Formats: sequence, structure tokens, C-alpha cells
Amino acid sequence: MSQAKKIAKESKSSFYHAFNLLPKEKSAAMNTVYAFCRKTDDIVDENSDSDEIKLINLINWKNDFEKALNGSSGNPLLAEVAAAIRKYSIPVEPFFDLIKGMEMDLTKSRYQTFDELELYCYRAASTVGLMSIEIFGYKNEKAKQFATDLGKAMQLTNILRDVYTDSKIGRIYLPLEDLKKFNYTEEDVFNRVYNDNFYLLMKYEADRARFFFNNADRNLMFEDKQSMFAARAMQHIYFNLLNKLEKQKFRIFEEKINVSKAEKLFIALGVWAKYKFIY
Repeated sequence: MSQAKKIAKESKSSFYHAFNLLPKEKSAAMNTVYAFCRKTDDIVDENSDSDEIKLINLINWKNDFEKALNGSSGNPLLAEVAAAIRKYSIPVEPFFDLIKGMEMDLTKSRYQTFDELELYCYRAASTVGLMSIEIFGYKNEKAKQFATDLGKAMQLTNILRDVYTDSKIGRIYLPLEDLKKFNYTEEDVFNRVYNDNFYLLMKYEADRARFFFNNADRNLMFEDKQSMFAARAMQHIYFNLLNKLEKQKFRIFEEKINVSKAEKLFIALGVWAKYKFIY
């Protein structure tokens, strides 16, 4: 098993099930790109170093990536990423934007407005979609907007699920202007206050996620549906998660609401079958 595939598998991510249904070469390329994204995220989230040290590590990672693009990196994973970029003509901008998104996690723990949060969602998630569609292949340029909107929808869904776990490390992603709108305070977040104001705030943000899910639907053209089945599998998994959050009335302080591994696999296989035999 390649290092990239091992990273993807060990992450227990929804992405892994979708990637495994792709043709062999595309599956390998997606695992490589995902491993890059995972490693970039781990620099920020998976160790106990200070934010200053993490920022230095992130800058070093960026520099190593630039070396890999020039063919001079000694990092095997980054060399694989550079090879995938060349093979599938993937623009490099989303990779650097993703790194900027992780920098935001080290320099910002609050978002005053939704515009600020939307930029973060683009950098943290839409970028991954923009990398991925080049591997999937597409005919209509609207696929780029599909990837952008789907990434924002998925990241907003993650944010809703993780309000409590993020608060434990001092982060609040929900826009402060929205907390004020619904008379819910930062202290309420940290004290795990569940009330009508919190429910209405979360419903408001969930509606935003649905807006981006719907926009993604509108921008996926018929001629690209078959090639985008892996992205659609992810869309269905995250939409299912959003529905679960709403159904359980956003009681995220009591337990972490998730889509089970079996559910993810069932959804991915269902989407694969539909797109293989209908489109």
C-alpha cells in the first residue's frame, strides 16, 4: 500500500470510500492529493506544538512543496503530488490557497462576518474540490463552480458538527455577527448553552449550507455527472450529515453526530451504481 493510500485509509475519512470506486490510476491520484491535504491539516491540528512552531512547520511544508514542483524535493509524498499535478494538469493555486486556509487556523480563532468565514471555507474545502475535478475530468466549465459551492457546503456542515470540539481548543467558526443576531454569546458556546437561540442560530447556518448544496446541484451539468460520481458521493454523505444534525435539533453538546462507516459505504456504492448505469 502506498504512503498516500495509507494516509487516506487511516484518516477514516468519507473520501476514502468514494476514491476506492474510481479507476485505479485516478484512485491513486486522488489518494495522493488527499494525503497532501491531510498532511497540511495535520500540521495545524494534530500535535501539541505552539501556534508559532506550527506556523514555521507550515511555511517549511509550503517551501518543500515548491521544491517538489521544481523537481528538487526529497519528500516522497510531495514528489507524488507534483507528479499527479503534472499528469492531470492540476492548477497549483488551490494547493497554495489550502495552505493559506490552514494559516488562518493559526492566526484567527474568530470570524466577525460570514464573508470572512466563506473565504475560510473556500480555502479549506473548495480548494480540495478544485484539485479533485481535474482528476475526475469534466467537459463543462461550470464544474469549477460546482466544486467551489460543494466545498463550502461541506465545510459549513463540518463547522456545525464541530462547534463543541472546536470550542474546546478556543475556536469559534460561527460568525460573531450571527451570534449577535440571535442573542447567543461566545461565553454561551464555551459553556455549552443549548437553548432556542442556539437552535435558531444553527438552523440559520444550516440553511446557508443548504444554499451551497443547492448551488452545487445547479452547476453540475448532465455531461459531467458520470465523471463526478465520487464528488456526488461526498455530497450525499455530507448532506446526510446535515440532515442528521437538523433531525437531532443540533444537540451537538451532548454527543458528536456523525454518519457511520456503514452508512458512508452504502451511500458511496449507491451513488456509484446510479452514475455507472444511468448516466
